[in-house]
Amino acid sequence: MTDSELSLSAAPRERSTSRGKSAGRIVLEFLGSMNLAITLLVAVAIASVIGTVLQQNEPYADYVLKFGPFWFEVFASLGLYDVYSAGWFLAIMAFLVVSTSVCVWRHLPMVWREVTRYRDHVRERSLTALRHHRRWQLAASVEDTALVARGLLEGHGYRVRTRQRGETTVIAAMKGRANRLGYLFTHIAVVVIAVGALADGNLPLKLRELTGDLRVETRNIPVSQVPAESRLPVGSGSIRGSVTIPEGAGAGVVFLQLRDGYVVQDLPFDILVEDFRIRHYPNGQPKSFESDLVVRDPDLDEPVRKTISVNDPLTHDGYTIYQASFSDGGSALEMRAWALDGSGAHSTLEGRVFDELRLETGGVQRTLELDDFNLFNVTGDPRADPRAVRQAGSEEGFRNVGPSFTYRLRRPSGEAREYHTYMAPVEVDGRWYYLSGVRDSAAETFRYLHLPADADMSLETFMAFHTRLHDEQAVAAASRRAAEQLLSGMGLADGDLAGRVAVTAQDMISELLAGGFGVVRERLEARVAGAERAEMLLEFSRAVLQRTLFEVYRDVLAAGSDRPLDEVQTDAGQRAFFEDAVDGVSALAEYGAPVFLELEDFEHRQATGLQITRAPGKNVVYAGCGLLVAGIFLLFYVSHRRVWALVTPRGAGTELLLAGVSQRRPEGFEGEFESLEAGVDRHLPPRDEE
Repeated sequence: MTDSELSLSAAPRERSTSRGKSAGRIVLEFLGSMNLAITLLVAVAIASVIGTVLQQNEPYADYVLKFGPFWFEVFASLGLYDVYSAGWFLAIMAFLVVSTSVCVWRHLPMVWREVTRYRDHVRERSLTALRHHRRWQLAASVEDTALVARGLLEGHGYRVRTRQRGETTVIAAMKGRANRLGYLFTHIAVVVIAVGALADGNLPLKLRELTGDLRVETRNIPVSQVPAESRLPVGSGSIRGSVTIPEGAGAGVVFLQLRDGYVVQDLPFDILVEDFRIRHYPNGQPKSFESDLVVRDPDLDEPVRKTISVNDPLTHDGYTIYQASFSDGGSALEMRAWALDGSGAHSTLEGRVFDELRLETGGVQRTLELDDFNLFNVTGDPRADPRAVRQAGSEEGFRNVGPSFTYRLRRPSGEAREYHTYMAPVEVDGRWYYLSGVRDSAAETFRYLHLPADADMSLETFMAFHTRLHDEQAVAAASRRAAEQLLSGMGLADGDLAGRVAVTAQDMISELLAGGFGVVRERLEARVAGAERAEMLLEFSRAVLQRTLFEVYRDVLAAGSDRPLDEVQTDAGQRAFFEDAVDGVSALAEYGAPVFLELEDFEHRQATGLQITRAPGKNVVYAGCGLLVAGIFLLFYVSHRRVWALVTPRGAGTELLLAGVSQRRPEGFEGEFESLEAGVDRHLPPRDEE
């Protein structure tokens, strides 16, 4: 036997030449090759990294915003938004199963022979070529020597087999043969884990997609209206979806995010949400949230009840229900609709979140879509010391600005603007405003309209001022007073000139209401272009406009206090309000809504966001992981050792040749071999030299 015959490799090699091989044998060798296995494992590792770094199964609109149109299309074509269910990933896993299975099938006989064969046909020349060997010339008989050698080996934990070969007694011993099983366990573990991954890859769904039997739904419609080709029956594979259920309501389905839409997965049971609770930090931020769930399964006599929270899910019949999020569940809202057409009219609207209301203004019928309601809105507090240490639950650095609601106003053409309006006034730089954000699409950020709150923290004064600006007679009187005051201050008491200036002021008020200060400035610059003293004319026109607006404001104050106009005096707070009101009037031109919706009252109803998963391959993967750990332990911590003792009669005595080899931990085996040598020296006397 050569040294290579005694070596214990982790993967026994099969010697062959490519000459004369059949095509089937070549394919089997390719499938079972180490290079292919490593390539597939590297591909799986890269895909796993991508699936970890890139958040999976998000709405496609979010990916477009994050990566842009070009890279979105590239990543979508590669299936990176759902890596673990992508066709190429499942193909790699299937190929890995085949490759590793072929490898195990090819090497199993050799490994089995290595585990069960004692190699008692070993030759003396092969043993003397080993590093650990020693000869003794002993006075004891062959029987006594063999008995001592066998006892020493068994005492060190070896399994021993004795074979007589001519006059020589061959004692073959080995231990740690479980090390060889580690090779099989690790390879079989890869197969088991890959099979589990395929089971959780939702192959039934992929097959329905390939055959065109499944259509992704992209419309926002009730579950009852989702067509059959966009629904999956109960028990159709692994799932990972979500569903939002309001308090007091239930659901028997879950929505699976798929590309740019969703499909509906039917559940074998119904989930009822009895109650949903949120606990907040003192600053209003959510601290924890939990749901009281009731699972009604027709196969059970009694429903299953449990309170779930984050990291404390409910598992039933292979389905795991996680507490994932929360949202509004259809809160009832009472709103005041302030008309912005100058009529001063206002009306009360009532509806629930997710309702669609009809709103007719100016002969145009719009749809009011109530999208969301937030009870708490926690923002950074500009009054806080930025150097202060902000701890969880601390109020410093944060403030709750109260409830808000989000809605859309949709025109008959289908175009819509989204609005986000706060219920209570918000303090900004020491002044109080009603804030309402507006944007044309979800890709934009909200641009906030600031309408000043009066001393009673209401919109009454601003709306009265806005309405007064639409009253032509009131504006005409105010502009006349403003023109006369300005001209008198300049020493120009000319009635005709005051009339012309007043008309100009009225025109500027109309332009302000229609397009804001930007339009007024452009029109003024166009009128004085090329004129002498253009800058002086611009400055005078601005003063006329400002004075006219102030006179209109004084009219509002007089009407609100039941005092003559001559007796109306303004303090610093009222003048600050006037400045904010003028800015608000200008901003309304870009607000793009015929009404301003003020939230007056609400009845809060919450909804719990549940994530529901079913992974039929999970236990298979766990078993594979356990098998992999066991295999790695056997490979790295169990050493396969062999020792041979050849006992040969020599004249009146006996010759003993002891040799051994170890696959791992040579330093440990060296100590063990020295212990065997010491045992022989202790129990068997040497033969006297002649």
